[in-house]
Amino acid sequence: MIRLVTVIGHGINLLPHFIEHYEKQVDEINIVIYESGISMELAHDIREIVRGNKKIKIVKTVRHRIFDWEKITQLYNEIKSTYPNDWWVVADIDEFHLYPYDNLRAMIKNCDVYGWDLVRGGFIDRIGKNGEFVDISSDNILFQQFPEAGFFRYPMSKACPNKVCVMKGYVEITSGQHYAKIDGHTTWRWQGWNHPLIAPYDEYSVQVHHFKWDKTSIQRMLDVCNVNEEYAFSQEYRTMYYAIREINFKIDIYNKEYMFEVVDEPKYNKYKQWNKLINKIVSI
Repeated sequence: MIRLVTVIGHGINLLPHFIEHYEKQVDEINIVIYESGISMELAHDIREIVRGNKKIKIVKTVRHRIFDWEKITQLYNEIKSTYPNDWWVVADIDEFHLYPYDNLRAMIKNCDVYGWDLVRGGFIDRIGKNGEFVDISSDNILFQQFPEAGFFRYPMSKACPNKVCVMKGYVEITSGQHYAKIDGHTTWRWQGWNHPLIAPYDEYSVQVHHFKWDKTSIQRMLDVCNVNEEYAFSQEYRTMYYAIREINFKIDIYNKEYMFEVVDEPKYNKYKQWNKLINKIVSI
């Protein structure tokens, strides 16, 4: 069985798109509702959106301090551990995976054949036409609302671009879902990413299209900055906010370092620079 888990603390406007993207690829979508001081109506809104969809389960509602990314990772590990031998997709509400050959089930089948329990990937940052931060519409295809695909967050703020995306439930993931622990060792320290339980990235890597950068993200960056705590990665968000403010809140899609291409449909091979980008991510 293939299960998905996501923790939602904001980004309700992405939820209908998220469901449409994943529901045909997985057998079950598990939602953890993360309520904080500014999102106390979250549970009601989510239940209204998912009502009647038998594939979706709201498995937990928590009330906790805002922007605690370590707590969110803890929740992912907690939910996954309930079915340790099943396959899990772990995706934040703004993370839309594209899989090799556009086929998650085929990828997992090959993992079972070769004995791999974890597939890694990396971010492709999405932004609106001409580099604009846009409002999200529920009526239009999300990939067309954010047609520009590139890699600007790491150059701007040094935010880790690596993600662990698909794994057996027993695999413990680390803060931010960037790495994993296997046999008690973090993957970047012990045998690196060449551990025999990890699918080789040059054959199997997941594109994580990151629809974080809508118009609401500008205020959210400020909100994270104001938390001013390490658990919220406040300094990283502060660096990102200042970098974007410096360019008048518009991403330069012509900057070659950002590797922009137009990708207006959810097809793995549409982003032609992926091999170059994933090799860069691996080296960071």
